[in-house]
Amino acid sequence: MSGILDSVNQRTQLVGQNRLELLLFRLNGRQRFGINVFKVREVLQCPPLTSMPKLNPLVRGIAHIRGQTISVIDLSMATKGRKIEDLSNAFIVIAEYNRSVQGFLVGAVERIINTNWDAIMPPPQGSGRASYLTAVTEVENELIEILDVEKILNEISPLNAEVSSEVAEGLTTEGQENKIIFIADDSTVARNQVKKALTSLGLEIELAKNGLEALKRLKEIAEEYGDITKRVGVLVSDIEMPEMDGYTLTAEIKNTPELQKLHVVLHTSLSGVFNQAMVQKVGADDFIAKFHPDELATAVQKWLMTECE
Repeated sequence: MSGILDSVNQRTQLVGQNRLELLLFRLNGRQRFGINVFKVREVLQCPPLTSMPKLNPLVRGIAHIRGQTISVIDLSMATKGRKIEDLSNAFIVIAEYNRSVQGFLVGAVERIINTNWDAIMPPPQGSGRASYLTAVTEVENELIEILDVEKILNEISPLNAEVSSEVAEGLTTEGQENKIIFIADDSTVARNQVKKALTSLGLEIELAKNGLEALKRLKEIAEEYGDITKRVGVLVSDIEMPEMDGYTLTAEIKNTPELQKLHVVLHTSLSGVFNQAMVQKVGADDFIAKFHPDELATAVQKWLMTECE
């Protein structure tokens, strides 16, 4: 496992090609799960965990790793499953979400697979655990479940999605009152957080669950209005989404004449220095790491008003 992530920084050629790599793991039992490799810093055998008073019940303890103190979340418990009992044979997936580093306790780690985002589908409806999924895919005739980590983290430590009063007082959309803000994100929690933050701008907001759904709708709007910017002021898009990711969505927009003037802000829990290069490659106007409502609202206002200049 020590070398499983050695070449992660060489994998940026996947960007804009609607491809991704998933690290496969198990919790309790045979069901396999996946996490985007770009979110993973390290995978290691579970070290000794230190219990702390008043920890959330889903946090099994604190690990001291390379001089950093990291909370370790039991992913099985977090998705209403059984506690992972045998820590001596368990692993920790250290990942970065929403500007912070977490350790996710898993039962076993398998391998990395390369796949297409168009093979990543929305989760099936009706099962209890489906509420903790953003997507599913099939590998070797088995269903791989991709967890809504943003929902899990929000349940453990809820984020404040309100724009501060100081920033809200300075926001203006004068001359843009007829525009809408378009949001594309596969996580229900993340969509609602972004929507709540951007309501401070006082404009109509439209939502899409993935890049393909967003692209189809944007083309419909462009056909109706002739120029997409007559109706849509800014697109705020996640990067990781089933069927079509945010990088590919951005590239499609910038390569489609009736859409290419639309300002695109990529807003994602993906972190890492490679992101700025990726943003430039696909032609996005801005990149903001999730989730800071003041920064997001200020950036969206900036691009709304840029169109007027």
